[in-house]
Amino acid sequence: MTHSGGKMKQQFLDVYDEEHARTMRVLHAYPEDKLNLRPHPKLKTARELAWVFVLERYLGTAVWHDEYAKGRTVSGKPPVAPEDWKELLSTLEKSNKDFRGLIESASDETLHENVHFFKGPKTMGEISRINWIWFLLHDQIHHRGQLSVYLRMADGKVPAIYGPSGDEPWT
Repeated sequence: MTHSGGKMKQQFLDVYDEEHARTMRVLHAYPEDKLNLRPHPKLKTARELAWVFVLERYLGTAVWHDEYAKGRTVSGKPPVAPEDWKELLSTLEKSNKDFRGLIESASDETLHENVHFFKGPKTMGEISRINWIWFLLHDQIHHRGQLSVYLRMADGKVPAIYGPSGDEPWT
């Protein structure tokens, strides 16, 4: 597959949709009565970790609009997680749809424009939007991996993610 033009954007959107579906499967499998699980004092609770997926879209939108450009800061305060688990999941679905829409409506030129984000501790740099959204998707995958460990610790059934799991064998 050629990585130019609309094909590159469509390739990203296809992977984005697949990864979001995997993330939602893990979230839907998480037992609601174990949302306060915190495996270590330095870690987030399961509910806080789940909310990170919404915050990623919030941050993704801010960076998409280049709000970290010199002299600017991210506008507004990040959204606050609802107490209700179903509302949290619904909010994630909406934020996912909204962020996806930004990408889907972008021109190839827009995807290749640079925006500003952290390149290291206290160090800003430029990154193309297409590389930014791939970075953000990889971050989602990372946090989903964390949550799948929480899910096992909470005695939930871990769904197949990239292959069979102990709870969802393929044979």
